[in-house]
Amino acid sequence: MKRLLSTAYSDTLFNLGTFMLRLVVGILMCMNHGIPKIVNFGEWQNTFFDPFQFGHRWSLLLSIFAEALAPVFLVLGFLSRIAALLLVIDLGVAIFLFNKNNPISRFEDAILFFVSSLFIVMVGPGKISVDALTGK
Repeated sequence: MKRLLSTAYSDTLFNLGTFMLRLVVGILMCMNHGIPKIVNFGEWQNTFFDPFQFGHRWSLLLSIFAEALAPVFLVLGFLSRIAALLLVIDLGVAIFLFNKNNPISRFEDAILFFVSSLFIVMVGPGKISVDALTGK
């Protein structure tokens, strides 16, 4: 019981925790958001949300990059902070621009992904990562 109430942690558990967070965020983001955008590209390329007036197609491509490619880097722990930052930006657009007039229950998953990605930007990928193996 004493251990459950402790605020202390080991480096091993911290690194395992960051690995599990990267793994879950990366896989869920890619499978549930990135791949559907790739599959539906032809259908969505002329109607996708375009908040910065890049054009619907370019906005969709940027979103695919952030939601399909960056999560793969995140899972591997390769350029992890950059990959997580891309997700923070993408999810910030989803939360603060796309969903600004919707009830929070419609985008609470985006908030969870946003905060998880922001955590990875702040603390890094941990030692179970390609970044750690390359000494970054």
